[in-house]
Amino acid sequence: MSVRYDWYQSESKVVITVLLKNATEKNYAVKIESKKLHMTADGYELEIQLLHPVVVDRCSHKVYQSKVEITLAKETGVRWETLEEKAAPAAVALPKLHTKNWDQLVNEEEKKDEKEAKDEAALNNLFKRIYSTSSPEVQKAMNKSFSESGGTVLSTNWNEVGKDKVSVQPPKGTEFRQWEK
Repeated sequence: MSVRYDWYQSESKVVITVLLKNATEKNYAVKIESKKLHMTADGYELEIQLLHPVVVDRCSHKVYQSKVEITLAKETGVRWETLEEKAAPAAVALPKLHTKNWDQLVNEEEKKDEKEAKDEAALNNLFKRIYSTSSPEVQKAMNKSFSESGGTVLSTNWNEVGKDKVSVQPPKGTEFRQWEK
């Protein structure tokens, strides 16, 4: 059977992530040579002729529940355009090589984080404005509903929240847990 994998690189190393369900339970073996990587795991096989040589004694591999991560130490700091020297022979069924632009992915994630931070700040400002311009009765309702519900409810209606204790209402698909003391 073929194995799905992906790879990325830094100036000094190439990291190959081999996706393998229940990897810790599989009988896996990794053999690293100067320009060749060979991995087997209970019926799975991956063989790659590397584009550039690696320093074998500085290479390593680690198994996780769903993957095996192989770290190859580059012999030189040259950027690899591809992982493989040439296409694999037809007899060995290997997956298609997919490279990712990690810098672009990082930039996209940073932009998402910035947008989320702006959205959160705008929402906090809205709640502050509502609270600061509200009557004491509305402020009391907001404080009571927020504190009694563990931060899951925010009401401005004192007639509703003043009657009884406000129950916890976690977002759909989540559950509320008390902190252990």
